Amino acid sequence: MNQALAGVRILDLTHMLSGPYGSMILADLGAETIKVEPCHGEGTRKLLATDPKNSLDGMGAYYITLNRNKKSVAVDLKTEKGLLLFKQLVKNVDIVISNFGAGVPERLGIDYSALAEVNPGIITCTVSGFGSDGPGSKRPAFDQVAQAMGGGMSITGPDEQSMVRAGIPIGDLGGGMFAVMGILAALYERERSGIGQHVDISMLDCQISMLNYMATMHFLSGEDPYPIGNSHFVHVPYNTFSCSDGHIVIAVITDNFWHNLKQVVDCPEFDNQKYDTQPGRWEDQQMINSTLNRVLSSNSCDYWLAQLEAQRIPCAPVNSLSQALADTQVVHRNMVVDLKHPNGKSTKGPGNPIKLSRSTDQDFTAAPTLGQHTEEVMTQLLNLSVQQVDQLREQGIIK
Repeated sequence: MNQALAGVRILDLTHMLSGPYGSMILADLGAETIKVEPCHGEGTRKLLATDPKNSLDGMGAYYITLNRNKKSVAVDLKTEKGLLLFKQLVKNVDIVISNFGAGVPERLGIDYSALAEVNPGIITCTVSGFGSDGPGSKRPAFDQVAQAMGGGMSITGPDEQSMVRAGIPIGDLGGGMFAVMGILAALYERERSGIGQHVDISMLDCQISMLNYMATMHFLSGEDPYPIGNSHFVHVPYNTFSCSDGHIVIAVITDNFWHNLKQVVDCPEFDNQKYDTQPGRWEDQQMINSTLNRVLSSNSCDYWLAQLEAQRIPCAPVNSLSQALADTQVVHRNMVVDLKHPNGKSTKGPGNPIKLSRSTDQDFTAAPTLGQHTEEVMTQLLNLSVQQVDQLREQGIIK
Protein backbone atom coordinates (compact mmCIF):
# COMPACT_ATOMS: atom_id res chain seq x y z
CA MET A 1 0.00 0.00 0.00
CA ASN A 2 1.28 3.45 -0.94
CA GLN A 3 0.10 5.39 2.12
CA ALA A 4 1.94 8.20 3.85
CA LEU A 5 1.79 6.74 7.37
CA ALA A 6 2.36 3.10 6.42
CA GLY A 7 4.63 1.58 9.07
CA VAL A 8 3.31 3.81 11.86
CA ARG A 9 1.39 1.90 14.53
CA ILE A 10 -1.11 3.44 16.96
CA LEU A 11 -2.90 2.24 20.08
CA ASP A 12 -6.20 4.10 20.05
CA LEU A 13 -7.88 4.43 23.45
CA THR A 14 -10.32 7.11 22.35
CA HIS A 15 -14.09 7.27 22.64
CA MET A 16 -16.97 9.56 21.62
CA LEU A 17 -15.87 12.11 18.94
CA SER A 18 -12.82 14.31 19.46
CA GLY A 19 -10.24 11.54 19.91
CA PRO A 20 -11.76 9.05 17.45
CA TYR A 21 -11.89 11.74 14.77
CA GLY A 22 -8.17 12.41 15.17
CA SER A 23 -7.23 8.73 15.11
CA MET A 24 -9.56 8.22 12.12
CA ILE A 25 -7.59 10.80 10.13
CA LEU A 26 -4.32 9.05 11.00
CA ALA A 27 -5.83 5.68 10.06
CA ASP A 28 -7.06 7.13 6.75
CA LEU A 29 -3.47 8.19 6.06
CA GLY A 30 -2.26 4.63 6.51
CA ALA A 31 -1.29 4.26 10.16
CA GLU A 32 -2.08 0.81 11.57
CA THR A 33 -4.58 1.84 14.22
CA ILE A 34 -5.44 -0.66 16.95
CA LYS A 35 -8.51 0.35 18.89
CA VAL A 36 -8.08 -0.78 22.50
CA GLU A 37 -11.46 -1.11 24.19
CA PRO A 38 -12.76 -2.37 27.53
CA CYS A 39 -14.26 -5.83 27.28
CA HIS A 40 -17.77 -4.36 27.26
CA GLY A 41 -16.84 -2.05 24.37
CA GLU A 42 -16.38 1.70 24.31
CA GLY A 43 -19.46 3.87 24.65
CA THR A 44 -19.64 5.13 21.07
CA ARG A 45 -20.57 1.63 19.91
CA LYS A 46 -24.02 2.14 21.44
CA LEU A 47 -24.76 5.58 19.99
CA LEU A 48 -27.60 5.24 17.45
CA ALA A 49 -26.88 1.48 17.27
CA THR A 50 -30.59 0.61 17.54
CA ASP A 51 -31.89 3.63 15.62
CA PRO A 52 -33.44 2.16 12.45
CA LYS A 53 -32.74 5.33 10.45
CA ASN A 54 -29.15 5.87 11.54
CA SER A 55 -27.60 2.43 11.94
CA LEU A 56 -26.48 -0.51 9.85
CA ASP A 57 -26.91 -3.95 11.42
CA GLY A 58 -26.20 -2.76 14.95
CA MET A 59 -23.54 -0.15 14.11
CA GLY A 60 -24.59 3.46 14.52
CA ALA A 61 -23.49 6.32 12.29
CA TYR A 62 -20.94 7.55 14.86
CA TYR A 63 -19.15 4.24 15.21
CA ILE A 64 -19.22 3.12 11.59
CA THR A 65 -17.74 6.46 10.46
CA LEU A 66 -15.14 7.16 13.14
CA ASN A 67 -13.72 3.64 13.38
CA ARG A 68 -13.14 2.75 9.76
CA ASN A 69 -9.63 1.51 8.98
CA LYS A 70 -9.13 0.40 12.60
CA LYS A 71 -8.64 -2.91 14.37
CA SER A 72 -10.30 -3.76 17.68
CA VAL A 73 -8.61 -5.36 20.68
CA ALA A 74 -10.64 -5.76 23.88
CA VAL A 75 -8.54 -5.66 27.06
CA ASP A 76 -9.46 -4.95 30.66
CA LEU A 77 -6.88 -2.32 31.64
CA LYS A 78 -8.15 -2.27 35.21
CA THR A 79 -6.63 -5.70 35.82
CA GLU A 80 -2.96 -6.30 36.46
CA LYS A 81 -2.66 -8.75 33.57
CA GLY A 82 -4.59 -6.47 31.23
CA LEU A 83 -2.32 -3.53 32.02
CA LEU A 84 0.75 -5.73 31.50
CA LEU A 85 -0.57 -6.80 28.08
CA PHE A 86 -1.16 -3.18 27.15
CA LYS A 87 2.37 -2.18 28.13
CA GLN A 88 3.75 -5.08 26.10
CA LEU A 89 1.81 -3.71 23.13
CA VAL A 90 3.29 -0.26 23.79
CA LYS A 91 6.75 -1.71 23.12
CA ASN A 92 5.62 -2.39 19.54
CA VAL A 93 3.89 0.87 18.65
CA ASP A 94 4.70 4.51 17.94
CA ILE A 95 1.71 6.37 19.33
CA VAL A 96 -0.86 6.05 22.10
CA ILE A 97 -3.82 8.43 21.78
CA SER A 98 -6.64 8.88 24.29
CA ASN A 99 -9.28 11.40 25.26
CA PHE A 100 -9.83 10.51 28.88
CA GLY A 101 -10.41 13.30 31.35
CA ALA A 102 -7.40 14.97 32.96
CA GLY A 103 -5.72 12.64 35.48
CA VAL A 104 -7.30 9.41 34.18
CA PRO A 105 -4.21 8.16 32.27
CA GLU A 106 -2.15 8.63 35.44
CA ARG A 107 -4.68 6.68 37.53
CA LEU A 108 -4.65 3.86 34.99
CA GLY A 109 -0.87 3.88 34.84
CA ILE A 110 -0.79 4.62 31.10
CA ASP A 111 0.39 8.25 31.09
CA TYR A 112 3.47 9.31 29.12
CA SER A 113 5.96 8.94 31.98
CA ALA A 114 4.79 5.37 32.67
CA LEU A 115 4.78 4.32 29.03
CA ALA A 116 8.13 5.99 28.24
CA GLU A 117 9.75 3.61 30.73
CA VAL A 118 8.53 0.78 28.52
CA ASN A 119 9.23 2.48 25.18
CA PRO A 120 11.37 5.65 25.20
CA GLY A 121 10.27 6.40 21.66
CA ILE A 122 6.57 6.39 22.46
CA ILE A 123 4.48 9.43 21.57
CA THR A 124 1.37 9.87 23.68
CA CYS A 125 -1.48 12.26 22.99
CA THR A 126 -4.44 13.21 25.13
CA VAL A 127 -7.38 15.27 23.91
CA SER A 128 -9.33 16.74 26.81
CA GLY A 129 -11.66 19.64 27.39
CA PHE A 130 -9.20 21.93 29.14
CA GLY A 131 -5.77 20.30 28.98
CA SER A 132 -3.70 18.49 31.56
CA ASP A 133 -2.98 21.41 33.89
CA GLY A 134 -4.40 24.70 35.12
CA PRO A 135 -7.27 25.65 37.44
CA GLY A 136 -9.96 24.31 35.10
CA SER A 137 -8.26 21.15 33.89
CA LYS A 138 -10.46 18.73 35.85
CA ARG A 139 -13.76 20.08 34.50
CA PRO A 140 -15.74 17.78 32.20
CA ALA A 141 -16.32 19.08 28.70
CA PHE A 142 -18.17 18.17 25.56
CA ASP A 143 -18.46 19.98 22.26
CA GLN A 144 -20.91 22.71 23.23
CA VAL A 145 -19.01 23.46 26.44
CA ALA A 146 -15.85 24.09 24.42
CA GLN A 147 -17.73 26.19 21.87
CA ALA A 148 -19.31 28.32 24.59
CA MET A 149 -16.17 28.86 26.66
CA GLY A 150 -14.01 29.43 23.58
CA GLY A 151 -15.88 32.57 22.53
CA GLY A 152 -16.93 31.40 19.08
CA MET A 153 -20.51 30.81 20.20
CA SER A 154 -20.81 34.47 21.26
CA ILE A 155 -20.35 35.61 17.65
CA THR A 156 -22.54 32.97 16.01
CA GLY A 157 -26.24 33.56 15.43
CA PRO A 158 -28.56 36.24 14.08
CA ASP A 159 -28.15 38.80 16.89
CA GLU A 160 -26.93 39.44 20.43
CA GLN A 161 -29.97 37.75 21.98
CA SER A 162 -29.78 34.59 19.87
CA MET A 163 -26.32 33.09 20.20
CA VAL A 164 -26.03 29.56 18.82
CA ARG A 165 -23.39 26.87 18.55
CA ALA A 166 -21.96 25.91 15.19
CA GLY A 167 -24.07 23.35 13.35
CA ILE A 168 -21.17 20.91 13.16
CA PRO A 169 -19.40 19.94 16.42
CA ILE A 170 -16.35 22.13 15.84
CA GLY A 171 -15.34 21.90 19.51
CA ASP A 172 -14.86 18.15 19.25
CA LEU A 173 -13.63 18.09 15.66
CA GLY A 174 -11.13 20.89 16.34
CA GLY A 175 -9.60 18.86 19.16
CA GLY A 176 -9.19 15.87 16.85
CA MET A 177 -7.63 17.92 14.06
CA PHE A 178 -5.10 19.63 16.33
CA ALA A 179 -4.26 16.23 17.85
CA VAL A 180 -3.25 15.02 14.38
CA MET A 181 -1.03 18.09 13.89
CA GLY A 182 0.63 17.62 17.27
CA ILE A 183 1.22 13.90 16.75
CA LEU A 184 2.75 14.40 13.31
CA ALA A 185 4.99 17.15 14.69
CA ALA A 186 6.15 14.84 17.49
CA LEU A 187 6.80 12.04 14.98
CA TYR A 188 8.94 14.37 12.89
CA GLU A 189 10.88 15.60 15.93
CA ARG A 190 11.51 11.99 16.99
CA GLU A 191 13.40 11.47 13.74
CA ARG A 192 16.01 13.92 15.11
CA SER A 193 15.98 13.16 18.84
CA GLY A 194 15.17 9.45 18.82
CA ILE A 195 12.81 9.87 21.77
CA GLY A 196 9.08 10.44 22.10
CA GLN A 197 7.10 13.05 23.96
CA HIS A 198 3.59 13.88 25.12
CA VAL A 199 1.10 15.88 23.05
CA ASP A 200 -1.39 17.70 25.28
CA ILE A 201 -4.45 18.95 23.37
CA SER A 202 -7.10 21.09 25.03
CA MET A 203 -10.38 21.58 23.15
CA LEU A 204 -10.61 25.05 24.72
CA ASP A 205 -7.09 25.92 23.49
CA CYS A 206 -8.14 24.87 19.99
CA GLN A 207 -11.23 27.10 20.08
CA ILE A 208 -9.13 30.07 21.22
CA SER A 209 -6.62 29.42 18.42
CA MET A 210 -9.41 29.44 15.85
CA LEU A 211 -10.56 32.89 16.98
CA ASN A 212 -7.44 33.97 15.10
CA TYR A 213 -7.58 37.56 13.77
CA MET A 214 -10.83 38.26 15.64
CA ALA A 215 -8.99 37.87 18.96
CA THR A 216 -6.35 40.35 17.77
CA MET A 217 -9.11 42.78 16.72
CA HIS A 218 -10.53 42.52 20.24
CA PHE A 219 -7.18 43.32 21.85
CA LEU A 220 -6.72 46.29 19.52
CA SER A 221 -10.21 47.73 19.92
CA GLY A 222 -11.07 46.59 23.42
CA GLU A 223 -14.51 45.63 22.11
CA ASP A 224 -16.43 42.36 22.15
CA PRO A 225 -17.91 41.47 18.75
CA TYR A 226 -21.45 40.12 18.60
CA PRO A 227 -23.42 37.87 16.23
CA ILE A 228 -24.33 39.48 12.90
CA GLY A 229 -25.93 36.50 11.19
CA ASN A 230 -24.45 35.72 7.79
CA SER A 231 -23.31 39.26 7.07
CA HIS A 232 -19.75 40.55 7.39
CA PHE A 233 -18.31 43.25 9.62
CA VAL A 234 -16.49 44.87 6.66
CA HIS A 235 -17.76 43.68 3.29
CA VAL A 236 -21.10 44.59 1.66
CA PRO A 237 -22.94 42.78 0.18
CA TYR A 238 -21.73 39.65 1.92
CA ASN A 239 -24.72 37.64 3.08
CA THR A 240 -27.34 35.01 2.42
CA PHE A 241 -30.02 35.98 -0.08
CA SER A 242 -33.40 34.49 -1.01
CA CYS A 243 -34.16 33.21 -4.48
CA SER A 244 -37.49 31.85 -5.69
CA ASP A 245 -36.55 28.27 -4.75
CA GLY A 246 -33.89 28.53 -2.05
CA HIS A 247 -30.96 30.58 -0.81
CA ILE A 248 -27.56 31.59 -2.11
CA VAL A 249 -24.60 33.45 -0.64
CA ILE A 250 -22.84 36.34 -2.35
CA ALA A 251 -19.45 37.56 -1.11
CA VAL A 252 -18.47 40.93 -2.58
CA ILE A 253 -15.07 41.58 -1.02
CA THR A 254 -13.61 43.99 -3.61
CA ASP A 255 -15.00 47.00 -5.42
CA ASN A 256 -14.49 45.20 -8.74
CA PHE A 257 -16.91 42.48 -7.61
CA TRP A 258 -19.46 45.20 -6.83
CA HIS A 259 -19.22 46.63 -10.35
CA ASN A 260 -19.66 43.12 -11.78
CA LEU A 261 -22.65 42.51 -9.51
CA LYS A 262 -24.32 45.66 -10.84
CA GLN A 263 -24.11 44.19 -14.35
CA VAL A 264 -25.91 41.06 -13.17
CA VAL A 265 -28.79 42.49 -11.14
CA ASP A 266 -29.37 45.77 -13.02
CA CYS A 267 -30.75 47.73 -10.04
CA PRO A 268 -31.16 51.48 -10.58
CA GLU A 269 -30.84 51.95 -6.81
CA PHE A 270 -27.23 50.82 -7.04
CA ASP A 271 -26.25 53.45 -9.62
CA ASN A 272 -24.83 55.75 -7.00
CA GLN A 273 -21.17 56.74 -7.00
CA LYS A 274 -21.28 56.48 -3.20
CA TYR A 275 -21.49 52.69 -3.50
CA ASP A 276 -18.45 52.32 -5.72
CA THR A 277 -16.29 51.89 -2.61
CA GLN A 278 -16.76 49.86 0.56
CA PRO A 279 -17.44 52.72 3.04
CA GLY A 280 -20.47 53.90 1.09
CA ARG A 281 -21.85 50.40 0.75
CA TRP A 282 -21.31 49.75 4.44
CA GLU A 283 -23.24 52.89 5.35
CA ASP A 284 -26.29 51.70 3.40
CA GLN A 285 -25.88 47.95 3.84
CA GLN A 286 -29.49 47.37 4.93
CA MET A 287 -30.85 48.98 1.77
CA ILE A 288 -28.40 47.09 -0.44
CA ASN A 289 -29.22 43.74 1.19
CA SER A 290 -32.98 44.24 1.08
CA THR A 291 -32.87 45.39 -2.55
CA LEU A 292 -30.78 42.37 -3.53
CA ASN A 293 -33.22 40.07 -1.75
CA ARG A 294 -36.11 41.61 -3.67
CA VAL A 295 -34.40 41.26 -7.04
CA LEU A 296 -32.97 37.77 -6.48
CA SER A 297 -36.31 36.39 -5.28
CA SER A 298 -37.65 36.90 -8.80
CA ASN A 299 -35.78 33.88 -10.16
CA SER A 300 -34.22 30.55 -9.19
CA CYS A 301 -30.94 29.78 -7.46
CA ASP A 302 -29.57 28.10 -10.60
CA TYR A 303 -30.41 31.12 -12.72
CA TRP A 304 -28.67 33.63 -10.47
CA LEU A 305 -25.68 31.40 -9.75
CA ALA A 306 -25.07 31.03 -13.50
CA GLN A 307 -25.20 34.81 -13.96
CA LEU A 308 -22.96 35.48 -10.97
CA GLU A 309 -20.41 32.83 -11.91
CA ALA A 310 -20.21 34.24 -15.44
CA GLN A 311 -19.02 37.49 -13.86
CA ARG A 312 -16.69 35.58 -11.48
CA ILE A 313 -18.47 36.90 -8.42
CA PRO A 314 -17.91 34.67 -5.34
CA CYS A 315 -21.21 32.90 -4.72
CA ALA A 316 -22.65 29.52 -3.75
CA PRO A 317 -25.91 27.75 -3.08
CA VAL A 318 -26.79 27.13 0.56
CA ASN A 319 -26.79 23.37 0.16
CA SER A 320 -28.63 20.85 2.26
CA LEU A 321 -26.51 17.86 3.28
CA SER A 322 -27.98 15.80 0.44
CA GLN A 323 -27.11 18.52 -2.06
CA ALA A 324 -23.60 19.00 -0.67
CA LEU A 325 -22.85 15.28 -0.74
CA ALA A 326 -24.09 15.01 -4.33
CA ASP A 327 -22.11 18.01 -5.59
CA THR A 328 -20.05 17.10 -8.66
CA GLN A 329 -16.89 18.66 -7.21
CA VAL A 330 -17.33 16.76 -3.95
CA VAL A 331 -17.86 13.48 -5.79
CA HIS A 332 -14.91 14.16 -8.11
CA ARG A 333 -12.64 14.70 -5.09
CA ASN A 334 -13.64 11.29 -3.68
CA MET A 335 -15.20 12.92 -0.65
CA VAL A 336 -18.07 10.41 -0.57
CA VAL A 337 -16.87 6.86 0.01
CA ASP A 338 -18.25 3.46 0.91
CA LEU A 339 -18.21 2.67 4.63
CA LYS A 340 -18.30 -1.07 5.02
CA HIS A 341 -19.85 -3.23 7.71
CA PRO A 342 -18.01 -6.43 8.74
CA ASN A 343 -20.95 -8.44 7.38
CA GLY A 344 -20.31 -7.14 3.87
CA LYS A 345 -23.01 -4.50 3.74
CA SER A 346 -22.10 -0.84 3.32
CA THR A 347 -23.33 2.71 3.56
CA LYS A 348 -21.67 5.95 2.51
CA GLY A 349 -19.84 8.65 4.43
CA PRO A 350 -17.29 11.43 4.03
CA GLY A 351 -13.89 10.62 2.54
CA ASN A 352 -10.39 11.82 3.42
CA PRO A 353 -9.84 15.53 2.64
CA ILE A 354 -6.03 15.20 2.68
CA LYS A 355 -4.87 14.62 -0.90
CA LEU A 356 -1.20 13.72 -1.43
CA SER A 357 0.41 13.66 -4.86
CA ARG A 358 2.29 10.36 -4.47
CA SER A 359 0.78 8.59 -1.45
CA THR A 360 -2.58 8.19 -3.07
CA ASP A 361 -3.89 4.78 -1.99
CA GLN A 362 -7.27 4.92 -0.26
CA ASP A 363 -8.73 1.85 1.38
CA PHE A 364 -11.60 2.22 3.84
CA THR A 365 -11.91 -1.02 5.77
CA ALA A 366 -14.93 -1.77 7.93
CA ALA A 367 -15.24 -0.52 11.49
CA PRO A 368 -14.44 -3.60 13.59
CA THR A 369 -16.67 -5.66 15.82
CA LEU A 370 -15.69 -5.72 19.48
CA GLY A 371 -12.43 -7.62 19.92
CA GLN A 372 -12.39 -8.67 16.27
CA HIS A 373 -8.59 -8.47 16.09
CA THR A 374 -7.65 -9.40 19.66
CA GLU A 375 -6.21 -12.79 18.76
CA GLU A 376 -4.47 -11.48 15.63
CA VAL A 377 -2.74 -8.67 17.54
CA MET A 378 -1.82 -10.79 20.54
CA THR A 379 -0.30 -13.57 18.46
CA GLN A 380 1.46 -11.35 15.92
CA LEU A 381 2.72 -8.46 18.07
CA LEU A 382 3.21 -10.25 21.40
CA ASN A 383 4.01 -13.72 20.03
CA LEU A 384 1.43 -15.32 22.32
CA SER A 385 0.20 -18.76 21.38
CA VAL A 386 -3.45 -19.38 20.56
CA GLN A 387 -3.65 -21.38 23.78
CA GLN A 388 -2.34 -18.42 25.81
CA VAL A 389 -4.88 -16.13 24.15
CA ASP A 390 -7.66 -18.59 24.95
CA GLN A 391 -6.57 -18.69 28.57
CA LEU A 392 -6.62 -14.89 28.83
CA ARG A 393 -10.05 -14.86 27.27
CA GLU A 394 -11.33 -17.43 29.78
CA GLN A 395 -9.97 -15.26 32.61
CA GLY A 396 -11.91 -12.25 31.29
CA ILE A 397 -8.71 -10.27 30.67
CA ILE A 398 -9.41 -9.99 26.94
CA LYS A 399 -12.35 -10.54 24.64
